[in-house]
Amino acid sequence: MHGASNGRWLAHTRNNQQPTTNNQQPTSETLKIKQSGDNMIDVSPKFNTLRYAMAKGTLVARAETIDRVIDRTVPKGDVLEVARAAGINAAKRCADWMVFCHNLPLDWIDLKFEFEEDRIKVFAEAKAIWKTGVEMEALAAVTGALLNMYDMLKPLDEDLSIGQIKLVKKKGGKSDFRDGFAESLKTAVLVISDSTFAGEREDKSGKIIQKFLEDQPVEVAFYEVLPDEQEQISARLSELADREQVDLIFTTGGTGPGPRDVTPEATRRVIEKEFPGIAEAIRRHGKERTPYAMLSRELSGTRGQCLIINLPGSSKGALESMQALFPGLLHIFPMMRGGGH
Repeated sequence: MHGASNGRWLAHTRNNQQPTTNNQQPTSETLKIKQSGDNMIDVSPKFNTLRYAMAKGTLVARAETIDRVIDRTVPKGDVLEVARAAGINAAKRCADWMVFCHNLPLDWIDLKFEFEEDRIKVFAEAKAIWKTGVEMEALAAVTGALLNMYDMLKPLDEDLSIGQIKLVKKKGGKSDFRDGFAESLKTAVLVISDSTFAGEREDKSGKIIQKFLEDQPVEVAFYEVLPDEQEQISARLSELADREQVDLIFTTGGTGPGPRDVTPEATRRVIEKEFPGIAEAIRRHGKERTPYAMLSRELSGTRGQCLIINLPGSSKGALESMQALFPGLLHIFPMMRGGGH
């Protein structure tokens, strides 16, 4: 293994046991310890959003030192230009420094400098369209710039010091797209499956949807299993929307190319206004994970103030669809009730 001398299998052990070698099988105890360490966060379930972050830091120096930076008379060269280049490079190399930092495609990074009598303030901004934020890249840019400034100025000033490095602001995470509700949204989950309705197969996708919704501002008031019968599906959707005044209905199953898959057809008969972007978001998110997502025929739309969404019948497809939709999906409700963006 990399970093292991003489082929040793490196792992922490208890009671001063020696690490196992290639000729020894690792014990269950060493395996447990080896597997119990911290890990990189899995961001594969997330979807891309525009991420932004700003960080700042300070270099404290004598007034005459700062004057030389401004006048560009430092022997090692142009401090600001070198610091800017170093900061940009540090942001691009952030994942090399931070053990659990994700490699991400930076779309933009820039640094600016402000001068005061005894200090230079460094600001870094970063942008990326990605699944995780760019806070560490902005902080790395400030740090890289400050360290290079310190290096270039230390022959001139023994009183140099680096001040507080901090995140100023960030945008683009899921928290930016959460809407607050005075009351939980009344929700229904309908499992559409002949075999589940007949008791031949246990429902999994519907329960996954229910579990996912536990962390959302909704109340699952109805959980039902229906057969793949178009008339029955349409009738129940209408009842839930009109009589039961349900805000949000998820169906799972019956969206594929099979001869009994009629959920989209049943839904189309009920909805008054289609929202194709919801189904597009589901399929796009799914297509990035499996080519089979293109075979799904989800439909979404509203009936009165009720939003109806078709989801795939597979457990994985249902979960990935929910991950693609939340939390931004719920913004439709304040808009339907007269609110703006």
